[in-house]
Amino acid sequence: MQVTETLNEGLKRGYQITITAGELDAKVNEKLTEAQPGIEMKGFRKGKVPMALLRKQFGSRLLGEAMQEAVDGAMSSHLEETGDRPALQPELKMEGEDWKEGDDIVVSMSYEKLPEIEQPDLKGVSLEKLVVTADDEAVEEALNGLAEQAKSFKARRKGSKAKDGDQVVMDFVGRIDGEPFEGGAAEDFPLELGSGQFIPGFEEQLVGVKVDEEKIVTVSFPAEYQAAHLAGKEAEFTCTIKEIKAPAPAELDDELAKQFGSESLDALKGQVKERLEAEYAGAARAVMKRALLDKLDDLVSFDLPPTLVEAEAKQIAHQLWHEEHPEVEGHDHAPAEPTEEHHKLAARRVKLGLLLAELGQKNEIQVTDAEMTQAVLSQARQYPGKEREFFEFIQQNQQVQQQLRAPLFEDKVVDYIFELADVTEVASDKDKLKEAVEALDEE
Repeated sequence: MQVTETLNEGLKRGYQITITAGELDAKVNEKLTEAQPGIEMKGFRKGKVPMALLRKQFGSRLLGEAMQEAVDGAMSSHLEETGDRPALQPELKMEGEDWKEGDDIVVSMSYEKLPEIEQPDLKGVSLEKLVVTADDEAVEEALNGLAEQAKSFKARRKGSKAKDGDQVVMDFVGRIDGEPFEGGAAEDFPLELGSGQFIPGFEEQLVGVKVDEEKIVTVSFPAEYQAAHLAGKEAEFTCTIKEIKAPAPAELDDELAKQFGSESLDALKGQVKERLEAEYAGAARAVMKRALLDKLDDLVSFDLPPTLVEAEAKQIAHQLWHEEHPEVEGHDHAPAEPTEEHHKLAARRVKLGLLLAELGQKNEIQVTDAEMTQAVLSQARQYPGKEREFFEFIQQNQQVQQQLRAPLFEDKVVDYIFELADVTEVASDKDKLKEAVEALDEE
């Protein structure tokens, strides 16, 4: 086997690999010799079939296997000797259109190698960590939110008109072109006006109704409505009003606390305070992480694999296109062309991704099985009743496993850097923290 370099430009590498006909023939004979003891053929005892006959019978198929193994082996040996780590799977192409058995095999191999990355002085990185304490006002606001969730509705006095925020209990029948349609009717249905539970325009028309009134509500289903047979069509609903109830927020007392699993209101306040401060800490970590990435971006410099940057730029353009066209769910649209800004952002992401991966590898940072299990459990909660199917899907899908593992790995590397960096705690308040978080979305 002979390997000849054909390209050495930046991170791009190209090689011509020549595997002689003799090397291939020896590999085929090795495979036949290994298989011979177990082969039976009419007229011969098991293991006694002549090699020439075996070669005639199985030679062509084994030649293909030998070629693949020889090329894969040559590529692996080359990467091991050079220490190159390809950014993507190397591209292999067999040269010579008129190849026939007995000829040498000539294969061209090309790839972009990952750059050499020096670990920066992480102890010299200075960061500020915003520290926010949940004050009484914030706790009270959160408790009022819980009371709103636990609110009940009490009947208004007879003759009252429904207001926005009231609950209307009604029977209704929906018709399209005068004909009732499936799923368009219900009895004793409680609807909170202003909740957005029904299609746009429905709830607004019930403001002002009274008990025992029959109200005709006319609305059009959205063009992108999930039930295709209703999408874009005008419907008429006959609504018979049976009750009108006003919202009655729950009292901030021990009874409310028990609804949320606490023994008393004081205990609930303590839990709310802990939850708020955990949220503040998470937001502060996100702000500090962005500051860290900005500093690392300025601190290090190395060549980037062009193919990785281009692929990332296309992914960014594709994602942003879908954010601008939320009505399009499929991916069979024309490709979104990356802009200069997309390429700039892609270069930053690739650079920081490679740096964090290198830091993680050199410092033996790994995602444990327990951490992966916890991540899968967290995702599975989004599919109540189908947790088992989700687990099986994850087990069978390496790509999804990697999608779950990647952010866990990144966060562990970031935490490792935080431990080494010079971090100064700065007392702040929730408003300033909110501004800092909003600034992240603007960048």
